[in-house]
Amino acid sequence: MNDTCRILVVDDEHNIRRLFVKELQSEGREVFTASTGAKAREYFSSQTYEVIVLDVCLPDTDGLTLLAEAKNQQPDAQVILITGYGTIDNAVEAMKFGAYDYVTKPFDLDRLDFILEKAFQRARLQSENRRLRSRQDRETQVDLVGQSPAIANIRRLIGKVAGARIPVLITGPSGGGKDVVARAIHEASQRRDHPLIVKNSATLQRELMRSELFGHVKGAFTGADRDQQGLVELANKGTLFLDEIGELSPDVQGALLRLLENQTFRKVGAKTEQKVDVRFLFATNKDLAQEVEAGRFSDALYHRINVFEISLPPLRDRIEDIPLLVEYFLALFSPEMKIRIADRMMHCLQSYHWPGNVRELRNVLERSLILSEGERITEQDLPAEISALADNEYQPAAEGDLSLQEIERRHIMRVLDLCNGHRSRAASMLGITRKTLYRKLQKMH
Repeated sequence: MNDTCRILVVDDEHNIRRLFVKELQSEGREVFTASTGAKAREYFSSQTYEVIVLDVCLPDTDGLTLLAEAKNQQPDAQVILITGYGTIDNAVEAMKFGAYDYVTKPFDLDRLDFILEKAFQRARLQSENRRLRSRQDRETQVDLVGQSPAIANIRRLIGKVAGARIPVLITGPSGGGKDVVARAIHEASQRRDHPLIVKNSATLQRELMRSELFGHVKGAFTGADRDQQGLVELANKGTLFLDEIGELSPDVQGALLRLLENQTFRKVGAKTEQKVDVRFLFATNKDLAQEVEAGRFSDALYHRINVFEISLPPLRDRIEDIPLLVEYFLALFSPEMKIRIADRMMHCLQSYHWPGNVRELRNVLERSLILSEGERITEQDLPAEISALADNEYQPAAEGDLSLQEIERRHIMRVLDLCNGHRSRAASMLGITRKTLYRKLQKMH
């Protein structure tokens, strides 16, 4: 995080610009000055600033217009307005449009110094929040790794259902990434700025399951010495993702059904119901239809939550995604190193049946990276049951170790061969657009 506060002072009075440089520039502060709006615009496009001090009255432009331009180009910068007593109302009005504060002429240097420091702290906080949000958005998108038709279809379904309010049931084997899909739905929805509450139903204490979900009032049971919010209330305005939904007890299933029907719930021990606005996502690795037949899951609740289903296939059914998953995890574990993997190792990874799915692949790669020498991983760094597959119908590559880019190139060329060179069909099979395929082919030549 940057510890230097860069300040741009925009004022047509030479004495004021000189005052800022003389009195406020110090270690940890750099003061730049501009006498016109045109010069300020040049600065906006060439440098970022934590604080912009802006005169309301400029010779070539309206200060409030320049304020809007500054916030548009540098959204994290805090704008402090310089104003005379006659234009204070304009400054106060400008604060509604993004100004941080204002100072009046003549200046109280102590107050100005205090305002600048507070503005700097706020700019740093906003910048850090923006950085974390950007990283989270990138991770959310890249976590859905793969170009298989199955993953392409899941991305399409997420795009369709994210904006709706209906429940979504995410099914698939353990370790397949159901939580990643849930997070992607939330992040693509209008609720992304509100909480995403995640809970594995299997970890709820059976005797306190209802209380954990819906909360309780003081005195509801022994040990309830105060009112307590439940997960439902914490997720208000946001999303509640309940994994392993098949583990809920019958009485909680009934209460959940009522909540889904009318968006109201009752805390344990309460006499009245509360209304909430919650989007529900559910996941399970069980066949809920069989659970209904066996009497272990509510038929009414099953039909209520199974409005829109997204099914994740096991990793063994989409082995074409393994090279990309390997690339993603290795970059995640060791972002500073360019890891190379042996061709034989990739063959082992694509030959294994992966009972633990993507989670198991991640664990295997993390272990292999620890065991490897330098920036190269081989099949010898794999667990014995996976490395034993090295010689199964294996033809060694003439080039020896392959980069991940070469692995991707070979995969694309194999798919093109299968499609007899038909690029649209190959793009569909790869789960990418024809334009993306064309761009990748251009890079190969």
